[in-house]
Amino acid sequence: MENEIFDVLIVGAGLSGIGAAVHLTKRCPGKSFAIVEARERLGGTWDLFKYPGIRSDSDMYTLGYNFKPWTARRAIADAPSILTYLHETVDEYGLQDKIRFGQKVIDASWSSEEAMWTVSLQHGDGSLSSVKCNFLHMCSGYYSYDEGHDPDFPGKADFAGTVVHPQFWPEGLDYAGKKVVVIGSGATAVTLVPSMADMAAHVTMLQRSPTYIVSRPGEDKWALRLRKFLPSGLAYLLTRWKNVLLGLFMFNLARKKPAAFKGRLLEMVREEMGPDVNMADYTPSYNPWDQRLCLVPDSDLFDSIKSGKASIVTDHVERFTKDGILLKSGRMLEADIIVTATGLKMLMGGNAAISVDGEPVDFSQTINYKGVMFSGVPNFGMTMGYTNASWTLKADLTSEYVCRLINMMDRKGTPIATPTLPAGEAMGTEPMLDFSSGYVQRAIDHLPKQGDRKPWKLNQNFPKDIINLRHKAVDDGVMVFSKPVAVTDGRREPEVIAAE
Repeated sequence: MENEIFDVLIVGAGLSGIGAAVHLTKRCPGKSFAIVEARERLGGTWDLFKYPGIRSDSDMYTLGYNFKPWTARRAIADAPSILTYLHETVDEYGLQDKIRFGQKVIDASWSSEEAMWTVSLQHGDGSLSSVKCNFLHMCSGYYSYDEGHDPDFPGKADFAGTVVHPQFWPEGLDYAGKKVVVIGSGATAVTLVPSMADMAAHVTMLQRSPTYIVSRPGEDKWALRLRKFLPSGLAYLLTRWKNVLLGLFMFNLARKKPAAFKGRLLEMVREEMGPDVNMADYTPSYNPWDQRLCLVPDSDLFDSIKSGKASIVTDHVERFTKDGILLKSGRMLEADIIVTATGLKMLMGGNAAISVDGEPVDFSQTINYKGVMFSGVPNFGMTMGYTNASWTLKADLTSEYVCRLINMMDRKGTPIATPTLPAGEAMGTEPMLDFSSGYVQRAIDHLPKQGDRKPWKLNQNFPKDIINLRHKAVDDGVMVFSKPVAVTDGRREPEVIAAE
């Protein structure tokens, strides 16, 4: 692949990258592109994680693509089903030859003189190569595949059993008849506990603080009914919008009336668990949607606890011991296996070094543009999903916008497009993500900012982004279109093309 030049290079062959390739194929016919994937298989998250019960934490009618209906029965789908969906997409759109496996982006350098990115790739055998592209679309997700967040618990080396992080689940781990402690209370923990409970002697979910847990049917009966008398595409569209609008209504209700919304969520737990439930184990200290709600399909977590196969303990780890975990309360949790479901490590752009005309880009000093690009960084898009809705809703719109931008560059005859802050005007900033989850807060100082006005203000709202990314003018006076020209001092400066 050395010395190859593409119009677009897509980084990552997961849900976002495959979707970006399809949108590019449909909307920018004739553009050359490739997908580079650091791993040896496609699928991203859905291929990386192998822990028991791995499944979506959103319904597949919104986590699926807008161009490919989800036709399986389960709305909350397991990883193998999602991988099947992805492989079908690759086959349907003939993307097999576009994906270059075992090639990790280690740095990308933009040259305004060439209007090109030079992207350095490290292969599985350690060798290096490079390619060039006019537009670089990062679809590598928001977390490190190489390491998770794994606190160094005191006494960890003393534990005689097995310690496992869900991101690196060992093949063939035997937990039948064993005592398991899962440290954590997020989506991974609430998936693992019921999935392991049937075979394990007992599974304990050890949480420092509770998370909001909501049961949802594993199948969407409304969707299944619609399929009986409507074409699959129309049934999918209607179900998708039903779920989008319901989710948006619930989110806005939670923000406007947090006390009432919290009360209803806790009432639903009582309905699941009965009047004798210890509500301290299910009552978070924060308001709903300050962090993501945890969905459990068909009440599986609640059922495993009521059956006695699983339990929740709210406490802090004092230290690991030979036989388990000593808690700060003095209680001892015996364990043969400890699973540290303690979260992810966020990264921007897969930790690749990004530079523009020889200057390293510090993303924490940039401001997001429409949730897709960043101030002062030309021809560079990044897919980041919603915090309050399905990832793919935003991924689809991001890819559509990138295609619109590329087509506008062609129409104007300008190979460079740069989101540019207004000269001489102060721009107020705030964190890019208004979210209290640990994985966000640990990385917040390294993330881009958002501005105090459009188009620098980030939407967490799918209908608004449809207008913003699909319909609003690309040539908005903020996106600066230019082409490089020579100047007398030997340097090259971009020739700015006025907005239409």
